[in-house]
Amino acid sequence: MDTADERNGEYAPIRDLEIPQLGKFDKPLPCFGCGIGWFSFLLGFAFPLMWYYATILYFGNYYRKDPRERAGLAASAIAALICTIAVMITIFVIIL
Repeated sequence: MDTADERNGEYAPIRDLEIPQLGKFDKPLPCFGCGIGWFSFLLGFAFPLMWYYATILYFGNYYRKDPRERAGLAASAIAALICTIAVMITIFVIIL
């Protein structure tokens, strides 16, 4: 690994000649190592707007920068959908 990549904060690809997929990213994920998607998913139970923020990142293809983010962002998008449906049903019941 080149130390110049480490100082720049970029992902440093580690190549293995036999298995090219092995050790693709050396740098840990942001937000305490769990990634923005899972961090937003967990924080969304207290602040549901975080689910919508992660949904925007998911549909904006943020996971192409780091494919490890995809699962967490998708979970947040699903949680945002469920939250939206629950709020709409609640409003519908209150109005009627």
